[in-house]
Amino acid sequence: MRTASLCIAAILALAGFASPAVTQEPVHVESGLISGIAGSDPAVRVFRGIPYAAPPVGELRWREPQPAPHWDGVRKADQFGAICMQPAFRGARAAANPPKMSEDCLFLNVWTAAASASERRPVMVWIHPGGYQTGSGSAPGYDGEALAKKGVVLVTINYRLGVFGFFSHPELTKESEHHASGNYGFMDQVAALQWIQKNIAAFGGDPQRVTVFGDSAGSASIANLMGSPRAKGLFQRASGESGAWMGLSLAPMRTLAEAEQAGVKMAEELHAQSLEDLRAMSAEDLLKGGRGGGPVIDGWFLPEDVGTIFAEGKQNDVPLISGSNKDEGTFFLQPTTAEKFIERSRARFGDQADAFLKLYPADSDEEANASQLAAFRDELAFVMRIWARAQAKTGHSKVFLYYFTHEPPPPPGSTSRGGFGSGATHGSEAQYIFQNLLPPRAWTDLDRQVSDTLSSYWVNFATNGDPNGKGLAKWPAFNDEKSDRPMVLGDRAELGPAPNRAQLAFFEQLYEKERGSEH
Repeated sequence: MRTASLCIAAILALAGFASPAVTQEPVHVESGLISGIAGSDPAVRVFRGIPYAAPPVGELRWREPQPAPHWDGVRKADQFGAICMQPAFRGARAAANPPKMSEDCLFLNVWTAAASASERRPVMVWIHPGGYQTGSGSAPGYDGEALAKKGVVLVTINYRLGVFGFFSHPELTKESEHHASGNYGFMDQVAALQWIQKNIAAFGGDPQRVTVFGDSAGSASIANLMGSPRAKGLFQRASGESGAWMGLSLAPMRTLAEAEQAGVKMAEELHAQSLEDLRAMSAEDLLKGGRGGGPVIDGWFLPEDVGTIFAEGKQNDVPLISGSNKDEGTFFLQPTTAEKFIERSRARFGDQADAFLKLYPADSDEEANASQLAAFRDELAFVMRIWARAQAKTGHSKVFLYYFTHEPPPPPGSTSRGGFGSGATHGSEAQYIFQNLLPPRAWTDLDRQVSDTLSSYWVNFATNGDPNGKGLAKWPAFNDEKSDRPMVLGDRAELGPAPNRAQLAFFEQLYEKERGSEH
C-alpha cells in the first residue's frame, strides 16, 4: 500500500500536480533565491538563517541596520544563523553543543505549510525574551512547526543584544542623522518586520495580517514597537506576555542623557578614547567589558516616554493580548528573610512602605518569602493591566487580558515545590503556545490539552484579531470599567475572578507617582 501511494505521488508530480507537502522552490526574496528543508512533518517547509539585514560589524556597529547584500545562485537556508553576542550559556545548556555566536547575527527563520505563495496565511513573528541581554530565535522551544501546521506562517528573529543593541554615547548621538543613539536592537526588529512586509508573501504569508508576539523582554519590545512611529503599519496585531514598555515592574524609562552618561563611563572603563576605538574593539572584548541597558527615550525611535505615548493615544493602534503568570517570581527571586524584605521595601517605597507591608506582611521569614513572590506577581500583573487599559481606551481595537495558572511538570531531579522556576513561572506559557512540550519533562495529556487550547487562541487572534473560535471557552474583550476580569488560562480556560482592589490601588498609586516624577 505504501509503495502504491508513493507511485501515485510520483505520477502526480510528473503530471504537474503538486502535493500539499511541496512548496515552490527556490523561493525568491529581495536578496536572491533560497531553498529550505522539510520539517519533521513533510507538509511543513523550514527556512533557517535568512539574513534580513547586513552584518552590523565594523563601521556598521551601532548604526541602523542596512539592507542584506544580494547573493548569486540559490542560498541554502538549512542551518540556523549565528546567535547574537551574549554571555555564555550556563548549567545544563552549556553541556550540549552551544550555538555559534557572532556579531554577524541578523537572521530570521520561517516555518510554513502553505502549498503555494498565493495562500496568504496569517503571519506570527516571535520576539524572543532574555532581558535584552540573551536569547535567540533559533532556540528549540521556539520551533515553529506546530503553529505552521495550525495555519500560520511562523517567523522567529535575532536582534542585537546588550552593549551591541542598547548602547548610547554622545558621539553616537552626534553622528546620527536623527540625533539619537541606543535602541539598535529595536531597529533590528523593525528591519525584520520590514523584510517580512516585502518577502513573506513568497512563503504563503499575508503581509497585512502580521502578529508580533513575545515573552518578557520580547513582550516589552512589542510594547515599545507599539509606541514607536518607526514601526507604524508593520504589524496588525500584538501579543505581550509578561513585560511592558517599562519592563517587568513599575520603573521609569531611561532618558538619552542618562544612557549617554552610562556610555561615557563604560568607554572610560574600557580605556577607549573615541568611538573609533570602541568600533575597533573585538566583539569578544566588548562583550566581556561592555554593558548595555534597555529601551532609551532617544527622541526618534521612542520620541517620548512610552507611557505618555499610550496615555495620549498616539501608539500604533492594533488589537492586543496582554497577560502574566501566577508564579512569575520563582524565575527570579532568591529566598529572603523578614529583615531583608522589610529593608528593601522601605528603600524602594519610602513613605508608602507601611501600606505595602500591610498588603505584603513579613512577620516571619516564611511570610516574607511568600510576600515577595506575591508582590512580584501582582506588580507584573498590574504592569500588563496598564498596557491593556491604555490600549483599550482608544476604543478602536479589541484587547484581551489573561492570567496563566497551569503548572508544568517539574524538571527531572527537582525535589521540592516552590524552588527556582517552579509552578506557572515566568515564561512557562510560551512552550504551550508554541505546542513545544519538549523532553525530558513528563508531560501529561492535560498539558497537551492546555497547549492545544492556548495555541488555538493565539492562532485565532493572528487570523482574525480575536482569540475566540469554535470549541474554545468564550474570552471576552477587556474593558477596565465594564469587564476587567482576566481570562484564566489554567487546567481549563475560564473567566477569572475580579482583581484584588487593594493591591490594584497600591500599584496604581505607585504608577502615578512614577509617572509624575518623569514630568
